[in-house]
Amino acid sequence: MRTVTVVGASLSGVYAARELRAQGFDGRLVIVGDEPHRPYDRPPLSKDFLTGRADEDQLALTDDEESAELDAEWLLGVRARGLDVRGRTVLLDNGRTVSTDGVVIATGAAARRLPGDDLAGVHTLRTLDDARALREELTRGPLRVVVIGGGFIGAETASSCAVLGHEVTVVEAAPLPLVPQLGPDMAAVCAALHRRGGVDLITGTGVAGLRGSGVAPSAQDGVAVGQVVAEDHAPRRTVTGVRLTDGRTLPADVVIVGIGATPNTGWLAGSTLALHDGVLCDDGCVTGLPQVVAVGDVARVGGARAEHWTSATEQPRVAVRNLLAGRTVDSVRPLPYFWSDQYGARIQFAGRRHEADTVRIAEGAIDDGAPAEGGFLALYERDGRTTAVLSVDRPRPFMRARRELARSASPVEPVAL
Repeated sequence: MRTVTVVGASLSGVYAARELRAQGFDGRLVIVGDEPHRPYDRPPLSKDFLTGRADEDQLALTDDEESAELDAEWLLGVRARGLDVRGRTVLLDNGRTVSTDGVVIATGAAARRLPGDDLAGVHTLRTLDDARALREELTRGPLRVVVIGGGFIGAETASSCAVLGHEVTVVEAAPLPLVPQLGPDMAAVCAALHRRGGVDLITGTGVAGLRGSGVAPSAQDGVAVGQVVAEDHAPRRTVTGVRLTDGRTLPADVVIVGIGATPNTGWLAGSTLALHDGVLCDDGCVTGLPQVVAVGDVARVGGARAEHWTSATEQPRVAVRNLLAGRTVDSVRPLPYFWSDQYGARIQFAGRRHEADTVRIAEGAIDDGAPAEGGFLALYERDGRTTAVLSVDRPRPFMRARRELARSASPVEPVAL
């Protein structure tokens, strides 16, 4: 294998590049990225970067010394538009083609958008450019901020906006945010962090439309539940409110849309790769073509797609080994883990939660529905064994429980969150 192309200058992409060199690949290494920036860390975008505690240079994943050691050809600010498997080439939207023997797909995911969200003042938060634009807008003085979506990005962004002194409301269509990840009992406890942080949390209600300046309500009142339609189609009008499905309208100077992400697979349409909510891979990140592997948010590995930092950093080692071997010789079997920083609290979770699990507070306490001072450690249990662990502000006990959970985890369980 003389040339390997990593498509996606992302977290998983740069880890794949590192693994290629670490595992002995000394051929031509090409890294393609649709953003003009060198790889950067995304988790701080919704936290320290947004609040001004971190600058762009602190986000960088590589420095000049490592870039020299990687000895890669960087093609930044150019988007891949196709993969010609038969011709073994990656097609770029600037008309260039890259001949390659192996491909690592690391194109990540894009923020899901709302129809008509082109109003000024409406933001998503996925990229450095997104964060730059939102950070600049949040300097305009005390603002009314509405965050649509109570997941990790929504909660972290709401927390940062509250720290900056803005009036913040979070709208979550589900009865509670983070139920799929934490279950209803612990989701309710973590939802209480919003109240403790001075943020208004509205649950069980969807968004029916966005209001723009100078536009009167009209025929949009009949929009179906869950559908979002901008009530102003004039270019770059400014958002003034968010209309909910229960008939209320929330005044808003800034709206942040945090309703999940979709894998960046559009450029692979027409290829022979199987696509379904990501690039379908076996347990070793290998696609239907041995010379093509996928990692990170774009990869559906062993039936699951995990949009977490740890997946993006753990999958490349196995994927590269299998790519260089030309077949699956190793599998990804990590213990699922994620963390989130909200309202001054560190939430950590590891394991595989099931609906039938019971939850027991092993350390600390819950006070009036919220984490007590000092936090708590909760164990998810089923049939006499621990299946997952959740911690709020108990990092050391959590790490011990996580290590014990990893030792006892079955090696044949599929990777899932």
